[in-house]
Amino acid sequence: MAKVTLMCAALVATSLTACAGLNADVHIANAAAALQGEPTYAIARLPSQDASADHPQFEALLREELARRGFVEVAGKPAHYLLSIAYDTRPRAIGVGADVGDCSPGDCPKPGVPFSLFGARTCQHSLTLRFFEPASGDERYKVSAVIADRDADPSHAMPLLVKSALAKFPFDAPPNWRVKLQQDNASGVPTVISVKPLQP
Repeated sequence: MAKVTLMCAALVATSLTACAGLNADVHIANAAAALQGEPTYAIARLPSQDASADHPQFEALLREELARRGFVEVAGKPAHYLLSIAYDTRPRAIGVGADVGDCSPGDCPKPGVPFSLFGARTCQHSLTLRFFEPASGDERYKVSAVIADRDADPSHAMPLLVKSALAKFPFDAPPNWRVKLQQDNASGVPTVISVKPLQP
């Protein structure tokens, strides 16, 4: 009985590592007409983000990654895109029977019987970036990244989410992707290892 219990615990730990460890699920919309035109943007903030102590750090990470891809934030003059940033961290129920390899974006691992592994609650972190055309208000591109881990601090997840959401910029069809990352133990900076489409 003890041997079976240890095997089950090992399987659960392996599943959590495989799905939550350094993997993110990414979903995109409007890829066909994604981000054509001048690569300039301005960030549209919510009042709650203006008051958030963490938000400037999140914006700094995004600015850095977007600059690497040729996008420039403009101030005092019209931008080609308005960028909306939304992020969320919430507790998540984990199912022992979850099939990690087949979990879909925003649903990894699949919810089942809730339990706490070694007393740690699993959290789901998400980041959504939306690019709008200022004149018309039309959404031109939307990308969402989701990871799960046992750290409730969203600032720890944000570098992984930003790297994942911008791993291919812009992502094209299909709409669902799996991004694998590796985190440097010394610097804590994540790097993208692979970007693969998820099979329907």
